[in-house]
Amino acid sequence: MSLDALVRQFADNVAAQTDAIWQGAAKAGNRCARKYISAFEQLRAHGDTGREALTVLFSHPRMDVRVMAAAYLLRYRTHEAREVLMEAARGEGLVPFKAGQTLKRWEEGAWALDPE
Repeated sequence: MSLDALVRQFADNVAAQTDAIWQGAAKAGNRCARKYISAFEQLRAHGDTGREALTVLFSHPRMDVRVMAAAYLLRYRTHEAREVLMEAARGEGLVPFKAGQTLKRWEEGAWALDPE
């Protein structure tokens, strides 16, 4: 699968998971989570080239997609990812809460989505 296709798979499944959560469809949400985690693992297998491909999602129209991409890329693109997360965390609701929690875990040293 191409890097662009993996990035699309990541974004589409993050969005689908959020939509499933709002609809109360936990099983569907969990399936979507497995798919975007798999897409990230495949991107990571390409090293920094795969990670770099995911950075396009920092400007995705959906906040949930931007936040999830930033969460996964904190170690690789710390400054840009933190900016995305801080901007999102200023809002209210589930996605801003997730952004704030991600920043908190990062600052505590407990973040581990993409270890070296």
